[in-house]
Amino acid sequence: MSRFFIHLAYNGAAYCGWQTQPNLPTVQQTLEQALSTLLRCPVAVVGCGRTDTGVHASDFYAHFDHHGEGLNTEELSFKLNSFLPADIAVFGIFPVADKAHARFDAVARTYQYHVSDKRLPFRQGLYSRIYFQPDIDRMNEAARVLMEYDDFTSFAKLHTQVKTNICRLSDARWEQWGDEWVFTIRSNRFLRNMVRSITGTLLDVGRGKLTAAGLRNIIERKDRCAAGVSMPAQGLFLTRVEYDFIS
Repeated sequence: MSRFFIHLAYNGAAYCGWQTQPNLPTVQQTLEQALSTLLRCPVAVVGCGRTDTGVHASDFYAHFDHHGEGLNTEELSFKLNSFLPADIAVFGIFPVADKAHARFDAVARTYQYHVSDKRLPFRQGLYSRIYFQPDIDRMNEAARVLMEYDDFTSFAKLHTQVKTNICRLSDARWEQWGDEWVFTIRSNRFLRNMVRSITGTLLDVGRGKLTAAGLRNIIERKDRCAAGVSMPAQGLFLTRVEYDFIS
């Protein structure tokens, strides 16, 4: 058996997340069905993460195993793009080491969250509407506080089966892109719902409901109930997944 990586992107609006679920449309299920049809054998796909319902990915990797020798990956990529719905795009398929793992070998991931206080008809489903102008300087002051910590229990979804809430952030910042404010965060790993709850809390800072010192207190309390609301899924994008063996 040989292992292959798939580099892809998807608009998550029509899917109940990445991971296969009974009787629900998911990206994993759609990709597996397409591959199985084209390769004429059952194909299981392992993704680099488990994006939630409605979350998008502009950079995503998955791996699968195939017993056939001399698989024409360029032709398979072309056929997949013809077979898949328009909201999933395959950039390429390439062979990797037999033990390479799309999820466990990722050394860093980057997410971005988009918000705007304006009605943007051509960005519907790709950002979250807010009804105030946030203070980006105050939000960046608070984002720098995040970088001082590695225990993000206060921003983790409750009752999950993760072994640790330790994440090592290497970037956390807000920028203004035209009519949108975009929050970028990079870490070696993320907890379930972490980015959306951090974004909601930082927006509380941006609207004057919370200070950077107050954010520090929330982090140190290690209590999800202390943090701000979780933002809607549609504004969230997985924008980069990094591996030591992919340049």
